[in-house]
Amino acid sequence: MDGRRMAGAVVVGVVDTAEQRPLVRYAAEEANRRGAVLRFLHAVEWPAPPEAAESPGRGATAEEAERLIASFAESVAQQFPQVEVVPDVVSGPPARALVDRSSQSAMIVVGHRGTGGFPRLPLGSVSLQVATHAECPVLVVRPGESEEPRENRVVVGVDVDDLPSGLMEFAVEAAEARGAALDVVYVATRPELLGTGPTGPALMDDEAVSSSAREGLENMLAPYRSGHPGLDLRGHVKRHHPAAALVDASRRAGLLVVGSHGRTGLRRLLLGSVSGKVLHTALCPVAVVPAAHQGHAAS
Repeated sequence: MDGRRMAGAVVVGVVDTAEQRPLVRYAAEEANRRGAVLRFLHAVEWPAPPEAAESPGRGATAEEAERLIASFAESVAQQFPQVEVVPDVVSGPPARALVDRSSQSAMIVVGHRGTGGFPRLPLGSVSLQVATHAECPVLVVRPGESEEPRENRVVVGVDVDDLPSGLMEFAVEAAEARGAALDVVYVATRPELLGTGPTGPALMDDEAVSSSAREGLENMLAPYRSGHPGLDLRGHVKRHHPAAALVDASRRAGLLVVGSHGRTGLRRLLLGSVSGKVLHTALCPVAVVPAAHQGHAAS
């Protein structure tokens, strides 16, 4: 492995299925925005598992993997001639290979089913594993997403009381790279107290809660507004279930950004409602940003 060419690469897991072409194009667009190398990873498990014979889309040999990657590389060269493409054929499970690459990569791009449609795997199993354990941001793209008309905006879900390191930086850079607006969504789920009375704590009314939550959000956004005066930065306070609010905000957006830690983070709630609804039902591509990530160039 060439470490020099690996650093900062956009890595996309590929197999031979019809839905791969839009995914590859999406990954190439990411690499083009970053000026990064585009690395095509295909994992060959050897000896091949029994079900491989029933999965015609899965390359069974290194030679077949190289031919598959060459086909994708030719397509990318026609659309993005400035993007350097590097093949990466590995032996072993695809999720482990992608996670291994993440420590030296700028971004991992996977499909909603498995990783880019690894057909023998359950829905989303590789995507969930990679999003949970990767050391770089992971972009999960649903089949056909790149074909749908999108508004030029990025959405990021935040918790002002537990903001993962690097999350807002990634979202800001993502919006700036796209020339897009940035919608910052804070779901205020914690009840606010007026004080105690004869019957116990008294809750604020909805208007007071919204005012308090908005003040907290605006305080959090202040340094980003001053540091990025040209960015259309818009704060939104929602009183809703976090996953439902983010899924609703993702409608027709170009990108939804979430953290992998915190109260609404995907790592902590990997098998819970937030991760399931966001990753499986978001209406646009989802970027999962690990807490250790510190503001690399975003897409």
